[in-house]
Order: sequence, then C-alpha cells, then structure tokens
Amino acid sequence: MSDIKVAIADDHKIFRKGVILSLRPYTNISFVLEAENGDDLLAGLEEAKPDVVLMDLRMPRKDGIETTKSISKLYPDMKVLILTMYEDERFVSHLMENGANGYLLKSADPSEIRKAIMEVMSKGYYLNNFVNRVLLKKSHARSKSIPSLNNEVQLNDKEKEVIRLLCMEFTASEIAQKMEISPRTVEAIKDRLMERFGTKNTAGLVFFAVKNNLID
Repeated sequence: MSDIKVAIADDHKIFRKGVILSLRPYTNISFVLEAENGDDLLAGLEEAKPDVVLMDLRMPRKDGIETTKSISKLYPDMKVLILTMYEDERFVSHLMENGANGYLLKSADPSEIRKAIMEVMSKGYYLNNFVNRVLLKKSHARSKSIPSLNNEVQLNDKEKEVIRLLCMEFTASEIAQKMEISPRTVEAIKDRLMERFGTKNTAGLVFFAVKNNLID
C-alpha cells in the first residue's frame, strides 16, 4: 500500500503533536494537515487531500459531529476516524450512521490507531471492541422489542450475502471472488443498500446491518 495521507483535528496542540509523534515509526503514514477546529480542517482539505482524518468531537467553532457530516457530503471517499475521550454509546451510533468510518477512544495505543487507519483504507471501516459492544447491546435490545411485519427489511440472497461478508470484514474484491461476481457488482449492491438504508458509507451499512439483525 502506498503512503497514507492523514489529517488530524483536535483543539489540544499537545495531543495532536503526541499522536503525530507516536505514529512516526510507521513510515507509510504521513500527516499532511493539522487543525484545531472543524472550520480550519474543512478549509485545508481541498489542498491537503488526506486519505484519513483523525477527528476529535469537542472543538470550538465547528465540532467533530458537524464536521464529519460535512466531510461525508463534500468528500465521500475520505475516511473519518473519530478519536475522542467520549465513551458514550449515543455518539458511536450517531457518528457511525452519519459518515464516520470508525470510533476510537483517546486511550487507544498508537498500534490501534495505526491498525484503524490501515483497516479503513482496505475495508472502509474499523470496528474495535468498544464499538462491537455498542452493536451487541443495541442488537440485544432490539431483539426484545415487539416485532412488526411492516418494518421488516426484505433482502434478496445476493444482498444478504454481501452484507454478511462485509460484516465479516472482507473487502469488495474478496467478496467478489467468494460470490463469483464482479467487484463492480459488489459495489453496486453496496451502493444500492446504502441508499436504501440512508447510510453514508460501508461502516454505516455494517453498523445498520448488525443493529437491525440483518445477518444471522
């Protein structure tokens, strides 16, 4: 994989510099933009063109939630990894369904941040133990609710298999090989499902599928 260009947005300069320094040993990751708020980040994205953005949530002028939504609209191929102190399930759900590709706590080791960067580039999303606990809790809570035939999601066999394999962390090309279809067909199915469920990216689609029990 070629060098991955990364931007970081956090209003604490010491923390920004610490993250950059901690990832310096990974020579295929280079930081191309620093910002202390969402406005400054958005102003620099067009020129810097990062592949991945490490995003804090609480920032002045424009917070990480609104900035993530803006990036999802303006730069749909750009990956956003939330890097925050907020261990709140509501933030996880909202961000993952509105453009974020992963959610990390600031207590994460540099090795996990690096792993998250690599996985969002190869798979489109990163689900760590914290996010998986949120998904399992929501799935369990939903299973206790009264079922409604009117709200059931109907999927054909190909759609079910694509979602199942995405949730198993296979890439689009790997899914194409397993299903003996073209990568373009896999991407078309993903795009159709994302539009149907109102999700912004692969991470949102996976989150939606698990939360709504679309896979066995």
